Amino acid sequence: MNPHIILLGAPGSGKGTQAVKMVEDYGFLHVSTGELLRTEVKKGSSLGKAIQKTIETGKLVDNPTMLELLNANCDFNKSSYILDGYPRNIDQVKALNQLDLVKHKFYALYFDVNMDALQKRIVNRRSCKKCSRIFNLAFDPPKHSSVCDSCGGELIQRSDDTEEVVKKRMTVYNSTITPVLDYYRGRKVLIEVNASKTPNEVYAELKEKLKMIL
Repeated sequence: MNPHIILLGAPGSGKGTQAVKMVEDYGFLHVSTGELLRTEVKKGSSLGKAIQKTIETGKLVDNPTMLELLNANCDFNKSSYILDGYPRNIDQVKALNQLDLVKHKFYALYFDVNMDALQKRIVNRRSCKKCSRIFNLAFDPPKHSSVCDSCGGELIQRSDDTEEVVKKRMTVYNSTITPVLDYYRGRKVLIEVNASKTPNEVYAELKEKLKMIL
């Protein structure tokens, strides 16, 4: 079994895009905590409504909720996972240590990216309402406006991708990521990748780094 991978990086740094490639090439199971949260929101449960309110204000969902969702959707003892979107601060790192994931070999993969370029990337991001494929109006636009190339579904802008919410998310991210990186660097499990390049260039660098651990 491959080691587990924790993806670290600002919202929109390309973690999800690269995770898809890693799943195809290495057989990981990709768990996006953002998708888990949005799925709960779609259920219309009381928990989902509370999550929706938190997401729309750009704040982070509380740790007990995240651990509950991860425990319900993952078996870290049987499969190798890519964990995308959690942890984002040192308190979440400590919470994550309660899961079986850290009982096995794992690495934290950090996507380092220029923040100004990142903000532009996020506000131009669109996702398919049907199949969740992601496009970008600035550098990876769909062939037809507002229509997914893969399934013909409607392309939408997520409520947390607006400029106002993105700025709040970046402020939160910048204030919390350094202790997380220091923690994993201290455990000698941190791998850094330059995510300011094109997706193909990022993945080429990523594959070279993965050769050292897989």
